[in-house]
Amino acid sequence: MNRIKIARSLQTFGRILKEGGFEAFLVGGAVRDSLLKKSCSDYDVATNATPKQVMSLFKHVIPTGIAHGTVTVLFGGEKIEVTTFRTDSDYSDGRHPTNVSFASTVEEDLSRRDFTVNAIAASLENGLICDPFNGRKDLQNGIIRAVGSPRERFSEDGLRPIRAIRFASKLGFQIHPETLAEIPHCLDTVKKISIERFTDEFSKILLTKKPSEALFLMEETGILQIFVPELCRCKDCHQGGFHSFDVMTHLFYAVDGIAHFLQGSDVVEDERRNLALAALFHDVGKPQCAEPSREDAGRQTFYGHENLSREMANTILTRLRFPNATVKRVCLLIENHMFSYEPCWSDAAVRRFLSRLNLNSNPGILNSLFDLRRADAFALENHPQTCKNLDAFEERIEQILSQDGALSLKDLEVNGKDLIQMGITNGIKIGWTLNELLNTVLDSPEMNQKEKLLNLAKNLNNL
Repeated sequence: MNRIKIARSLQTFGRILKEGGFEAFLVGGAVRDSLLKKSCSDYDVATNATPKQVMSLFKHVIPTGIAHGTVTVLFGGEKIEVTTFRTDSDYSDGRHPTNVSFASTVEEDLSRRDFTVNAIAASLENGLICDPFNGRKDLQNGIIRAVGSPRERFSEDGLRPIRAIRFASKLGFQIHPETLAEIPHCLDTVKKISIERFTDEFSKILLTKKPSEALFLMEETGILQIFVPELCRCKDCHQGGFHSFDVMTHLFYAVDGIAHFLQGSDVVEDERRNLALAALFHDVGKPQCAEPSREDAGRQTFYGHENLSREMANTILTRLRFPNATVKRVCLLIENHMFSYEPCWSDAAVRRFLSRLNLNSNPGILNSLFDLRRADAFALENHPQTCKNLDAFEERIEQILSQDGALSLKDLEVNGKDLIQMGITNGIKIGWTLNELLNTVLDSPEMNQKEKLLNLAKNLNNL
């Protein structure tokens, strides 16, 4: 393919630059995705016009990165990032070039880019391809290869090794052996990147179709040890029984399980990420909880690991600067992931399970918890039977919810004001009494009547 189709708005955009005496090329992901027959909504344009010259040609321009030759033009309903042809040098901070020099040709500009599949340009005038580093061939062969020397590219920008892994995971490609081999030699530069930039790439990796492949590469190359050493400590922690994988491998495959079960679903991206994070960390506390089984000398037990895993996940996600809402949601999922339904459960047991989840305050938590449990089972050898039990449990829950019984304090027919009126004024006693009333109603839904609950409250408090 020697040319790609250029959107009309971009053709018009390019024509304005051409009439001003400048060249303009579509570059980066938009060209790559077009060659892969994928849709793209983000447009990056490279030109020999300086930022000042671009600003003189267009009305609505935002100086987003003017020090590095970049402005954002609002045009035709699009945000078009426009960068002057440039060459970079002296990446002293391992992320941003200290010196930026404008170049005269698009070929020079492409030579500074990270990977060959991202170093392809297309003329805005006619869509003709400029591909000096054979990026199209690597696209055809499914290869992520550094432009020029991998060590130089990675030493310039510590984010590039992580991006190589992310692109391979996103596109289902392999990293070229010479490019992959250089990653462990550039970890000092990787350490220089901000935690926010790592987390952004990490989040994107978790949303790919098979995240485990990227996670294994991050562990093998040493990147994971830098940012999430807790996961590395799960390696070689063997579990026995139903588990044929060590804890780290199980966690990685559980994230694959989330991608598998959510494929084609309408779960929003934020919750997909929450579920992927919960899957990745749901057993992270197991190595510290491991003890030899008293019943089976060949096995280990991990009592209480869900609570330690929740605490560790809170620490890790906070360190990685995830939003507080994400941390809270993930920890709630991890804390409650250890349930194993059996048909012998009473209705009261099911109601107590639902009550712990506080459904009114945590919308969607029930579906997400079942998604997590299925992903956990996906990374086991007995997952078909486990999933069958989960299906049965969901049916049972639907029956319980259809009865519209009380599952939280808000559902009780009495409240704190009612208790105060009957003479219970101590705040601690009010809380204790309401919880006792809820426990009674969970066992016997017919007790959720105001008169019955008030009489019970009197007896509980000897009134």
